Amino acid sequence: MAEKQKILIVDDDTNIAELISLYLTKECFDTCIVYDGEEALSQFKSYQPDLILLDLMLPGIDGYEVCREIRKTSTMPIIMLSAKGEIFDKVLGLELGADDYMIKPFDSKELVARVKAVLRRFQPGAAAAKEVPAQMGDYVQYQDLIINQSNYSVLYYGESIDMPPKELELFYFLASHPNRVFTREQLLDHIWGYEYIGDTRTVDVHIKRLREKIKDHTAWGLSTVWGIGYKFEVKS
Repeated sequence: MAEKQKILIVDDDTNIAELISLYLTKECFDTCIVYDGEEALSQFKSYQPDLILLDLMLPGIDGYEVCREIRKTSTMPIIMLSAKGEIFDKVLGLELGADDYMIKPFDSKELVARVKAVLRRFQPGAAAAKEVPAQMGDYVQYQDLIINQSNYSVLYYGESIDMPPKELELFYFLASHPNRVFTREQLLDHIWGYEYIGDTRTVDVHIKRLREKIKDHTAWGLSTVWGIGYKFEVKS
């Protein structure tokens, strides 16, 4: 069975959001509803939708700012929803990177048709958008992540992440042994060497810094095995 495409619905009107979710669920989409801009940015990272339906008038961070933030790192399709009908609002939304713009109230069939149309347009470009430079040397690759120890580079969601050498070496070592648990002492020996004068807190500090830069993915993540150490967990 094909995996359902995921739609993130961002609208502070509960009734409208739930109605949109109902329409899309009937069309075999998976949906997630949030009601403000901050939660939209959070769920964009954790839920990893295929498309976002984004209301403009939101409490706190408005839809324009949400769109602007998402476009800094992603080409994820966005359809803006608004009760505003002025040309200026539509043009601004499209200039910020929205793929389509719908004015409330809208017909449910038109909404579904627009969602499907935008997703179809996005699919041919999805591979190109996710293309990364050809890798050489020693590297490991997972969904949205490439760690290359030969040229000391990390690509996370297509963006280059700066890391000191030891952080990268630790990350690469764990990712090279998926689902294998290493004690702090083992990691200290492997990365810093037997002659390194230090203690296991060095490992904890580097893991903490890695987690600040690389958030857990739905397919993988850095896991703490309490009382033992750490592992790079690849989820089934």
